[in-house]
Amino acid sequence: MAESLRYRRASSWEYDLILREAEKYGDLKHHTFAVVEGRFRDVYAVNERVWAGIENLRTKPYSYGTFVGTIKVDNLVERFYPNVEFFHFVDVRRNYVVLTPKAGFLFTTGKDVPRSGVRRYNWQGTKRLVVLDENGIILGVGRINPNSKKKFILNVTDIGEFLRRER
Repeated sequence: MAESLRYRRASSWEYDLILREAEKYGDLKHHTFAVVEGRFRDVYAVNERVWAGIENLRTKPYSYGTFVGTIKVDNLVERFYPNVEFFHFVDVRRNYVVLTPKAGFLFTTGKDVPRSGVRRYNWQGTKRLVVLDENGIILGVGRINPNSKKKFILNVTDIGEFLRRER
């Protein structure tokens, strides 16, 4: 049986979940989000003008905006789980790591990063860090492992993941 999808603006509660996640890393630069409800609640960053047009369509679109994450219930608590693209909508100023060129390449191939591959980092509480190259390009999301020199930044997800996926 085909699953019924519901397209709508993010509620104030959902926006608050998105905002709280962004605040761990910096300031949210985008404020219009939509939710596609099906088996999961997928969150999209949408253009305000385009969204106004979509709301008036009889036939709902298959997709719109940039997919930025999913809202799930984990241990009876609702959480927003961002993907890599989400951080393009955040002015990242904390909880980030900047890698050397070689370490950045290795990270985008799914590898963990040794302490020697880290140029600098800012870590304030959360174990997850936005991983950047020296030019400020977002490479992915990592988890800090402060007690290890060999696997200092563990790869959670990266921009090369799509290319490595089996068909």
